[in-house]
Amino acid sequence: MSTFGFVLHRERAGELARNTIDWLLERGHEVRLEADDAALVGSPELAVGPGELCQETDLILSLGGDGTMLRAVELAAADDVPVLGVNLGQLGYLTEVEPSGVRMALKRFLAGSYTIEERMRLDAVVTDADGERRSSALNEVVVEKSEMGHTVRLDVSLDGRPFSSYVADGLILATPTGSTAYAFSVRGPIVDPRHRAVLMAPVAAHMLFDRSIVLRPDCDVRVAVGGERPAGVSVDGRSFARLMPGSSVRCTASERPARLVAFGERDFHAVLREKFQLGER
Repeated sequence: MSTFGFVLHRERAGELARNTIDWLLERGHEVRLEADDAALVGSPELAVGPGELCQETDLILSLGGDGTMLRAVELAAADDVPVLGVNLGQLGYLTEVEPSGVRMALKRFLAGSYTIEERMRLDAVVTDADGERRSSALNEVVVEKSEMGHTVRLDVSLDGRPFSSYVADGLILATPTGSTAYAFSVRGPIVDPRHRAVLMAPVAAHMLFDRSIVLRPDCDVRVAVGGERPAGVSVDGRSFARLMPGSSVRCTASERPARLVAFGERDFHAVLREKFQLGER
């Protein structure tokens, strides 16, 4: 028998989660949820403690949109557990199946009829007066102004060498997966998510050079806050740290990629055509 962990969208996933959990339990499989998700589906006996969701787990099911997938990947990556995304959102770039296909997807997983698609992630290390704090991102790490109506100065070094000082609203460091997320909104390049690269895209740069740059995947990017204004750091859309002048964040490719379950080869071009309605007009 197999062990399945669930990560749920708190407003949309309740009924589908209950039906899927019952289906798995009836077949003798083990199901785990974090405490809040277990309460959502009315099964507190399935709750596990912090850090236990992915221990010796065969698959994490994400029931929600891309935000739920980001949370599931963050939990699963440290234990190299694969994640299957079920789309209950709108765009669904990261999810693999629709709600009607959940049981068939689980049957195929249990039969071994699937592939694992690895996606590059970024490790971020914030260094300030309090020491070091670490986090990881599947989409992007963003350093941005924390005072409305003002820019922030961000001093960028690449591989230990000074590159440029950006006076801007912020700076996005994105993975290829994240090229269709926040980086897309500042006209960054769209990159096939199977590539490995670091995208560096300024946000509303107040300077002549405002182009996005595609860096090699092992580039060591350090962003220090210059000037007198502080900045904030967010990781996959979640606030992570406040940087005072002189503090910095360093980003490098993570040694642990996201491992996404796929059934057949994902056609990235077809996904773009569908999501952006690029068919003939």
